[in-house]
Amino acid sequence: MSRDDDSKALLEGPALKTTDQADSIIEVIEHACERFADHAAFSCLGRTLYYRELDRLTRRFATWLIEETPLEPGDRFAVVLPNILQYPVAVFGALRAGLVIVNTNPLYSADEMHHQFEDAGVRGVLVFEGMLNRVRQVLERRPLACVVTTGIADLHQTPRRWALQLGMRWKARGRHEPAIPGSVSMRHTLRGALDRPASQEQPCWGRGDDPAVLQYTGGTTGTPKGAILTHRNLIANMRQTGQVLSDVLEVGREVIIAPLPVYHIYTFTVNCMFGCETGNHSVLIPDPRDMKRFIRTLKKQPFSAFIGVNPLFAALCRQKAFCQLDFSRLKLSVSGGMALNNTVAERWEQATGCRVLEGYGMTETSPVVCVNPPDDMRPGYIGRPVADTSLRVVDDEGRTLGYDEPGELCVKGPQVMAGYWCCKEEKAFDADGWLHSGDIAVLSRDGFVRIVDRKKDMIVTSGFNVYPNEVEEVLTAHPQVSEAAVIGMPDEESGERVQAYIVARSDQLDAETLRKWCRERLTGYKVPRSFEFRHDLPRNNVGKILRRSLRDESL
Repeated sequence: MSRDDDSKALLEGPALKTTDQADSIIEVIEHACERFADHAAFSCLGRTLYYRELDRLTRRFATWLIEETPLEPGDRFAVVLPNILQYPVAVFGALRAGLVIVNTNPLYSADEMHHQFEDAGVRGVLVFEGMLNRVRQVLERRPLACVVTTGIADLHQTPRRWALQLGMRWKARGRHEPAIPGSVSMRHTLRGALDRPASQEQPCWGRGDDPAVLQYTGGTTGTPKGAILTHRNLIANMRQTGQVLSDVLEVGREVIIAPLPVYHIYTFTVNCMFGCETGNHSVLIPDPRDMKRFIRTLKKQPFSAFIGVNPLFAALCRQKAFCQLDFSRLKLSVSGGMALNNTVAERWEQATGCRVLEGYGMTETSPVVCVNPPDDMRPGYIGRPVADTSLRVVDDEGRTLGYDEPGELCVKGPQVMAGYWCCKEEKAFDADGWLHSGDIAVLSRDGFVRIVDRKKDMIVTSGFNVYPNEVEEVLTAHPQVSEAAVIGMPDEESGERVQAYIVARSDQLDAETLRKWCRERLTGYKVPRSFEFRHDLPRNNVGKILRRSLRDESL
């Protein structure tokens, strides 16, 4: 719904329709495990975890944390895992014990990990055995009260567990990382002897406005910051997402492919929250870069929903084996995390017969802000605001702009974070309580929203605004361009000049060909002045191209 007040644009989502008064993530999960006990919850590498098992294992892990570690309610517990079954068990178990989850990218360097642990005040960690060396380096500078380690197949049965462990050792080619002194195997924390209520009372911490997750931003525009997401934030966003998708996805009957990192807030909310609350089955993909194994998994497991990002959609569409899969059950493809390229969206629809539903969100909003209605998807738009969410756009002075005027998108809603952890100098909210997104958007009178670009990525050349997304869209439409990134570089005459980085499909492609292509499709000042060809582009943990890194390299 839109409202016009003296030419100032304001969009408001519909009212949230729910009678559920759950105030804790654990209440949501307990209800789901009871209601869907015999349904599949998560699968990975050939092993399926049912809701009944999920409930039992999370209780065991919580009991171990409460009885056998010095951790106390409110302590921060880091989870350093790829997409494996131990992730939901650990996260829900730690939340049962009243801990606050710190989702940590397992690809972080030791320095990046140390910064996050230090900033969050982490006291305990669960780490994948392939990352032990980096955690060991962190522990040399910051000792922790509790260290739990886990292997790729700790929740698999023998002999499958042995086979997977041997495979991992073969991949490591002798690079065995010794155990961390004082650490405990996760298999030990899940032993059957812990099938009992914890001796201590259930912690009072862990509901309402209590922090549930410290979710660190992607660092695309600076140092990652910890967004404080409360139980109420995450439950609200789960409900908001469900209200949009409930007409498409049936309760307890869907298979959702989860190739994006579960430690990223996008997948955390969609798969670990919404997927569990609706009793659906999420298939975790540990390494989507391994296209052969990924496609084999898709072939074995008929699926009805696919959650992805632009680079992943593009990469799969280039695989002949993927295009030959049976997509007869696929009824929902969702894109988020970054802008969806129109050319990629068209290729996905041609390959699968399913249009891509685009949405928009931020780490700071748990993350969903806008989603295209499934029955009214508009290419190039991020959709309408979800329930109980208000949007406006402002200029550099903070004045509210009108419809069809580009400005910084500002958000209010129950999913908006409580603030940044230990970062009081970072002002995310204005005096009226609006969260400033840093994205340039346009609001339409019919309630739809279009993202133009990141505010900090906008290029000003000779006084004209150039939005990198627009130029990248034109470049990737060229049949010989696989990927493109556009940044602004300092220029004495024009202030900034447009520079493009290209990943080409062919060695025959040259700068003059692309320059001519752009001149035919863009205003002159938007055409890149220079082109640099590369084999790949720097990315963050969900595949978003890091324009900041390219800028830093070139200065």
